Amino acid sequence: MKVEEHVAFTARHGDWKVAKKLTDMEGEKIAHFLAGVSNTVNARIGDYLRDAMDVDGIRNLAEELRKESLSDTVVALKSPGTARKLGNFVNEGDKKLRKLLVDVAKAYLVRETLRPLIPVDYPEGILEGVDVEFPFEDEHVNFTAKHGRWIVVKRLIIDEKTPMLDVARLLASINETTTLKIPVYAEIDIEGIEGEFSAFKKVKKSDIPRVIEVYEALEPAVYADEPFEEHAKIYALRVALDKIGLNLDVPAKSLEKYLEKKG
Repeated sequence: MKVEEHVAFTARHGDWKVAKKLTDMEGEKIAHFLAGVSNTVNARIGDYLRDAMDVDGIRNLAEELRKESLSDTVVALKSPGTARKLGNFVNEGDKKLRKLLVDVAKAYLVRETLRPLIPVDYPEGILEGVDVEFPFEDEHVNFTAKHGRWIVVKRLIIDEKTPMLDVARLLASINETTTLKIPVYAEIDIEGIEGEFSAFKKVKKSDIPRVIEVYEALEPAVYADEPFEEHAKIYALRVALDKIGLNLDVPAKSLEKYLEKKG
């Protein structure tokens, strides 16, 4: 049986119920749909991290770290003292496993700290409502896509034995896929954006203001058409943070390694 080209996202867990499917596979529409998926999983991921860390404590820390300027805020996020504070919010005694969770907590902290200052989520908003049938009666999170050679299936059936951190891992993995594909379908000039930051190699604390200055000065209209200018700016933010050694997105690999080693 031939599977139709589509992108679909469904989630059914507790009071979270959403079922959306795109079959009109134009590049722009795919990009907009994927942006909605990214926003949706990022809005929910904190709830599934609670078993491993004090999410409310991390959000309070975000309030403390946030400064008037983006540059000063990023410097505060990058400081060694911030990493030490994050350790207090992680529920893990083993040092190696603790480091994996701190990596996760730090990425979550970065997004929560920056959100009131600059756009970190796409303008499409989150996916809400049930427009298509759920593919499973069981509680689950499910993301599938087929377009040309791009085929992806990411799903998790949730029962009473499912670690909530495993749900967070799947949400992070879905987010990584969407953020990788959005620039492709939105036809964003990623090479051009990355070229803006090519002068920065190993960024020191004193270099952070210059990296942020490049980000703030970047004109997204140069690298993307009007519907996706904000998406281009968010891509530039990811590049800038990566140069500094910070992550805007919860790393799925760190959660995967933690779950594997925790057994």
